[in-house]
Amino acid sequence: MGILKANIPGKYHVDERCIGCAICSAIAPQNFRSDHEQGYDYVYKQPDNEVEESLCAEAMDICPVDAIGATGTGGGISGRLKR
Repeated sequence: MGILKANIPGKYHVDERCIGCAICSAIAPQNFRSDHEQGYDYVYKQPDNEVEESLCAEAMDICPVDAIGATGTGGGISGRLKR
């Protein structure tokens, strides 16, 4: 799936599978925003502290359509990171 262009570049991203449910925006409102006109959520700001990082990871784990991904340590897109 293609990564949405609205995302701010960095570790986390939302892809085209997003259904605009806004769960991520509710969990991590400092990092995700909803675009109601386009029908999707996107990364508005990459996390810059441990609390935001934890909330972004939680949003990724809870996303009902697995539309949130993260860059792995190898520099490539790895999708959902396993902990």
